[in-house]
Amino acid sequence: MLLGKVTGTVVATRKDDNLVGLRFLMVRELDTDLAETGKMVVAVDAVGAGVGEVVLYASGSSARNTTVTKDRPVDATIMAIVDELEVDGISQYRK
Repeated sequence: MLLGKVTGTVVATRKDDNLVGLRFLMVRELDTDLAETGKMVVAVDAVGAGVGEVVLYASGSSARNTTVTKDRPVDATIMAIVDELEVDGISQYRK
């Protein structure tokens, strides 16, 4: 899993039938200090995340292992909304 921040939404009115009903969000990858790495992905939202939230997401074949994305053609899925991040005993983030 990767750490990221939701920065926006993606609207696609025409898409493959297997993607109908899915919500797409722009996610900017973060490191453990919450600094942006420069990478961005479009991810399917499986948990109801919102813009500005810190999230955990998976990419590649792991992205298709949620109830929402099973057997769908997706490459990134938001799987959790982060409440707190602690690294080496130091709190880096608290919602």
